[in-house]
Amino acid sequence: MDEWFRTLERTHGVFLRREALEVGYDDNMIARALRLKDWTRVRHGAYCFFDTWHSATDLEQHLIRARAELRIQPGAVALSHTTSLIAQGIDVWGADLSRVHLTRLDAGPSRRTPTAVHHRGRLGEEDLVLSNGLLMTRPGRAVLESSTVLSVESSLVSTDAALHMRLVDLEELQQEHRSFLDWPGIQRLQLVLRLADGRSESPGETRSRYLCWTQNLPRPELQFEVYDEWGNLVGVTDFAWPEHGLLGEFDGKQKYGRLLRPGQDPGDVVFAEKRREDRLREITKWQMIRLVWADLYDPRRTGGRIARMLRDAA
Repeated sequence: MDEWFRTLERTHGVFLRREALEVGYDDNMIARALRLKDWTRVRHGAYCFFDTWHSATDLEQHLIRARAELRIQPGAVALSHTTSLIAQGIDVWGADLSRVHLTRLDAGPSRRTPTAVHHRGRLGEEDLVLSNGLLMTRPGRAVLESSTVLSVESSLVSTDAALHMRLVDLEELQQEHRSFLDWPGIQRLQLVLRLADGRSESPGETRSRYLCWTQNLPRPELQFEVYDEWGNLVGVTDFAWPEHGLLGEFDGKQKYGRLLRPGQDPGDVVFAEKRREDRLREITKWQMIRLVWADLYDPRRTGGRIARMLRDAA
């Protein structure tokens, strides 16, 4: 019987109480599966296997919740807002993942439940896409609507990511934004679109740039290329302030994971990165500042550190 439920889980993400009852389970047997940690309750009436849930990342768990909501809802709905972003692989940072965002397609009312936020919206066929069997708002629409439920910084992370993935372009977002000026909370999107730049390659890079803006620091150049005296490209830094003689990098675990080659361990990558930094500083005669995640949670201190380096390097 487990294999039957595993097949349902692989196909639909979750299996339902009514499906368990159809094959002879009763509520006592379901309660026992939960108590023995064979199953996990995703939401009322929907379950997945315990090992599936607890081996999933936060984002993967959110998508399991999304599949459960789509299977349970009696009316027509589409994934929207941050849930649509996550389903399309667009970076999300600082979002509440405990509730799934849905937009009603059946004129049903907006409401909040313990597991979902139901939005009312005017969605045409051109606003929707089908991906991995899930109906959701298209990337541009998802970026716009997410700005109504996210902070400026969080919205900027997702906007930069969608631009970097070439799922949207800035002119398209700016034009569409003008059509939704009556949306609650849409005003913050004006600032997001003014700051957006698809050259940022990660949430850490976007948040570093946002930190510079909040601390009234000069806007850095992104993906700054450094060439040697023979015109060979030596490296590209995440950001730079050429007029101040300062290079900048954001260091996150994901970045070193991307640089890891077959047969290398993280120590090899760190050593190679150190040699690369030394070479960049040797060629440019500039200083370099490296930021990590912890720096982004103390913007005033980090902003002061960058300001001092900008003054010293100039």
